[in-house]
Amino acid sequence: MKLIAFINILLPFFIFDQLQGQPDFANSPDSIRIAYEAHGNGIPALIFVHGWSCDRSYWKNQVVSFSKNFKVVAVDLAGHGESGLGRKSWTIEAFGCDVAAVVKKLGLRRVILIGHSMGGDVITEAARQLPGIVVGLIMIDTYKKLGPGRTPQEVKAFVDKLRTDFKDSTSALVKSMFAPGSDSSLVNWVASDMSSAPPAIALDALDHSFSYSRQIPRTLEEIKLPVISINSDSSPTDVESMEHYGVQVMIMQGAGHFMMMEDPDRFNSLLKKAIAKLGQ
Repeated sequence: MKLIAFINILLPFFIFDQLQGQPDFANSPDSIRIAYEAHGNGIPALIFVHGWSCDRSYWKNQVVSFSKNFKVVAVDLAGHGESGLGRKSWTIEAFGCDVAAVVKKLGLRRVILIGHSMGGDVITEAARQLPGIVVGLIMIDTYKKLGPGRTPQEVKAFVDKLRTDFKDSTSALVKSMFAPGSDSSLVNWVASDMSSAPPAIALDALDHSFSYSRQIPRTLEEIKLPVISINSDSSPTDVESMEHYGVQVMIMQGAGHFMMMEDPDRFNSLLKKAIAKLGQ
């Protein structure tokens, strides 16, 4: 059984590698090369944006599945994956520019932006820069509650916990975000990968990501787009606060933060429904 589970984890990576090849690149406004890959055809195009200290490979199960019917684009944000370094400040606004640069280079005219965790913030900023192009947004476990957001003191306290021993602290944090009973091979791989991120980039990006919780209500009101949030049930979602800002909530039962990797079939079924709602 353990061998079968291990094969099931590796198989999407193998298929993804066959699709992947060498990435293409776009240039962000600050001249950093942004790696991305595009597969399939169809309208609207689906733009997948990873979370904090991750990369485009975290969407491997979605790229394989959805590229059968859609044009699918998976992006490495600056400082992540195969994209360039050298940015002075790793802000959500700058990450939004990365996504917009890819969409513009590909000449896409109708897109749905899909962002996991920090990527949910990033896609709202990208939408601000792509007026008339974005059909809607799908956030994956980005917010469980919308409102005043985290205070600067709360942000600093959380980020400081990771500063002293970034690798071990990050690894422990990531492991705690999986659902009980998740495949240990997957848990260990994600924890090892994310804890290997450059600490200076990761900590600055985390600070900006958590701080963005104070801005997200204004951004949502500004972009005036339909938004769906697919959340895990690992902690309660304040549905009323989400709906107050126009965010429709879908809950995936028995899942952790990395639901698109933990149970890709069930997640893809929910994502397909969310895409259909926005496509209407």
